[in-house]
Amino acid sequence: MSYTFLQQYWWFLISLLGALLVFLLFVQGANSLIFVLGKTPEERRLLINSTGRKWEFTFTTLVTFGGAFFASFPLFYSTSFGGAYWLWMLILFSFVVQAVSYEFQNKLGNFLGVKTFQVCLVVNGIVGPLLLGGAVATFFNGSNFVVDKMNIVDSFQPVISHWTNASCGLDALLDPWNVVLGVAIVALSMILGILYLINNIDDEVLYSRCRRNLGYVSGIFLALFLIFLIHILLKDGYAYDPISGVIMLEPMKYLYNFIEMWPLLIIFLVGVALLLYGIIRTIMQSGFERGIWFVGIGVVMVVLVLFLIVGWNNTAYYPSNADLQSSLTIVNSSSSEFTLRTMFVVSLLVPFVLAYIVYAWRSIDKKKIDRSEISRGDVY
Repeated sequence: MSYTFLQQYWWFLISLLGALLVFLLFVQGANSLIFVLGKTPEERRLLINSTGRKWEFTFTTLVTFGGAFFASFPLFYSTSFGGAYWLWMLILFSFVVQAVSYEFQNKLGNFLGVKTFQVCLVVNGIVGPLLLGGAVATFFNGSNFVVDKMNIVDSFQPVISHWTNASCGLDALLDPWNVVLGVAIVALSMILGILYLINNIDDEVLYSRCRRNLGYVSGIFLALFLIFLIHILLKDGYAYDPISGVIMLEPMKYLYNFIEMWPLLIIFLVGVALLLYGIIRTIMQSGFERGIWFVGIGVVMVVLVLFLIVGWNNTAYYPSNADLQSSLTIVNSSSSEFTLRTMFVVSLLVPFVLAYIVYAWRSIDKKKIDRSEISRGDVY
């Protein structure tokens, strides 16, 4: 195992975690529609009980994603999480509010009222995916930071990276292309949330409402995602010379990455096909409830490929708009070979963790949630 292999291997794992995180945003998507799908307190509690069984998976994956980035590519962690901390703090805070809302909305002594915490779940369902999508879009569109490794010897301010403005990352939301992807991720999370509810809840009233809303949300997502995809395929990308390390703009870099790494293009197209199949069949065929698995697998494949084309094939995955040569690549931002090699051994346990998640998921979903369960006062 060469150092180069380890760097690419860990970028693959980071990409896989990011793809799984996007799939697990079905919790946020379903929560954002609490008042759209649930017209009565009983129906809203039915929705919340459904997502309340899975929210820990999303939160844990988010933390693992950040931890894996810190361990394998620490310069990105210190640059983005350190410089754009308001952006990441808002994301983290919205997920903390979600956890609190689940646990306290029906507790004795809740003087704020149940509806207050349900509104908080809606806010997390919109804000969380929106900000995560905007943050990921900066991998393609760049951020305003400067990296100077010589600052490490500065005894007064040994800070390697710093932001060139006072926005602390919130300037990402001023780029319309970042907002386009952010809104697209919100719509995608709603699609996943609707399909999850169809698969997880045994209630004809909610089932019919979910199918009605699926078409509208899918249209919004497909339009925005197509616009963003065309944008990144035609825009200048950020390439680097593997020998000198010099970073340069290259016309249509991400399009060429698709062409040169053609197996990824095939995976991407298969993922898109699965996504469309799951949505269309759910809309067209009454009684079809397994769309979440077709769309979920498709989403993981598509997002995985998008992460890989932005990091592999001599591409700078975190471009700097302030100083091109400060852009981060998997070569100049990774941990030492010893660290990556040691973590490689630990990563061999990942399949066992995934197997446990599958087992736990199946155990939780042995029986669909219905109104009788809510009347017994189970869970949330």
